[in-house]
Amino acid sequence: MLTDYPTDHVAGANMPGKQASADNYDDAIDAISRFLAEPPEGTPAEIIKAFELFGHQPFLPPGLFLETVEQAPVAISITDTSAHILYVNKAFESLTGYSREDVIGQNESVLSSQSTPLEVYEDLWRTIQQREVWRGTLVNHRKNGEEYLAELTIAPVLRDENQISYFLGMHRDITEVHALHQRLAFQRSLTEAALNAAPMVVAMIDANRQVLLDNHAYKALLTDCGNEEPANLFLEAVAQQLGFDLDSVCHDGEGFTNIDVRLDVDGGNSTRWFTCSGVPIPDLDDAARSYFQSGKKGSCGLLLIANEVTESRRRLNEARLNMIRANMAEQQMVGTMRESILASIFKMQAPMNIIRAAMSMSDTGSNGANMMPVLRQALETGEEAIDSLHAALPGTCLEESSPLNMNEMVQDVLRLATDRFLAGGIVVDWRAAPVLPSLNGRPNALRGILKYLIDNAIKALSESGRNYREIRIETREEGGNIVIAIMDNGPGMSVSAALKAFEPFYCGWENSREHAGMGLTMAQEVAINHGGGVEVDPDFIGGCRLFVRLPCNNTEESERGIA
Repeated sequence: MLTDYPTDHVAGANMPGKQASADNYDDAIDAISRFLAEPPEGTPAEIIKAFELFGHQPFLPPGLFLETVEQAPVAISITDTSAHILYVNKAFESLTGYSREDVIGQNESVLSSQSTPLEVYEDLWRTIQQREVWRGTLVNHRKNGEEYLAELTIAPVLRDENQISYFLGMHRDITEVHALHQRLAFQRSLTEAALNAAPMVVAMIDANRQVLLDNHAYKALLTDCGNEEPANLFLEAVAQQLGFDLDSVCHDGEGFTNIDVRLDVDGGNSTRWFTCSGVPIPDLDDAARSYFQSGKKGSCGLLLIANEVTESRRRLNEARLNMIRANMAEQQMVGTMRESILASIFKMQAPMNIIRAAMSMSDTGSNGANMMPVLRQALETGEEAIDSLHAALPGTCLEESSPLNMNEMVQDVLRLATDRFLAGGIVVDWRAAPVLPSLNGRPNALRGILKYLIDNAIKALSESGRNYREIRIETREEGGNIVIAIMDNGPGMSVSAALKAFEPFYCGWENSREHAGMGLTMAQEVAINHGGGVEVDPDFIGGCRLFVRLPCNNTEESERGIA
């Protein structure tokens, strides 16, 4: 259907009189015959399908053409090259309310509601004058004045010499479809406005973990996470705690509620806490094959809601850190006492061994006989002293094992050492994995490992004399283990020193008076009791790097106490 041409056509100029004669129908039949001989690209499928019912002959009887067009479910009109109507079908009359007698001879602009922008008509007219098919949407009105939205296809019908003889127009009412789209768009904008106003992180995730919809809070967190999808981090953390599987959630029909999740963003420089909930939602399946299967269960998406509780967790952590500081101070005091006593016992073993050797080499001469009582008394006295030292050893503290986050352990120790870092002018570069699996272990013992190694790094930097001092700590999961790498740019460790570093009472510091040489030994003991170990990287250049490896799923309870 052709409507509202620019310039003189828009004015709605009519042909003089209504020419509903047999000539008009002959012209219409001729136009339809030429059009259907070679339907232009874009011809509605309803028209082509209707004619295919009568076979594929190049030309059908004109009467059959006319009957088919009359019964077509789409409104059809044919005009001359000046847009004057020559023919309309029954669907046209039903849609517009105009009878054939009303519109035959009229300009197509009779349908114009004057609500369509002029540039649309100009594009329409320019396109069909160039012998091309135009497709678009216009606002028309019915005979009773009611406006409707018309989706049009207008095609020129050409003679053999490629001259335009007629225009064939086809249109349908899409007012209700447009209204539905508008309502859906409004609902979507309303939903997005509500989500964006919400302070919590909200995201809709499909079965492939693709984010379909999110809000401003989610986008802000995405930026903070270095454009790594927070949804994947949340799901990974929940999976580690609950074994949650998005693929099987549809069958169970259950999500999760208020699961605490810790995210270490920006390489561990910022720790964020969230309580996460997930509600399973059936995925939209708009494939044709799903038309008759709408009631069947398919894949599911997830509505993920994460409420940030970082500030409240920080206040709790401050109180917790004060308790940790007190516990570690007590632990350090006990450890120092144990080191000192064990060192004294170790040093006393040397003269005791000499006495035993002297007693074994004494002869039966008078001098040997005279010395034996003295040596025996010295040995007995020494053994009593060693027994007294063993009795004076502080008892070890047995801790209950619990699931732990090693990023949190590292953060605790770093915060406790902040004053020492500032005093030593040390830059700390912490590169934490955003999410780590939990580890079953003893918190104070594991903090002790980290403290021993960080204390070693601080000592190495203080003896290096460097102007720029840096400690770098990295955490990651690797082969079922949690790996913590602690690096410093100090003087490093020689191969021979690395071989002896974990021996009891070995101390490689220049100023060793305040060190008993048991720090690395005790760190190794704790790691071994947790099923892991501590090792020196022999290939590291520019300082020293030590690795702590601890199994993620270690549930074995060690009977050994760890101070």
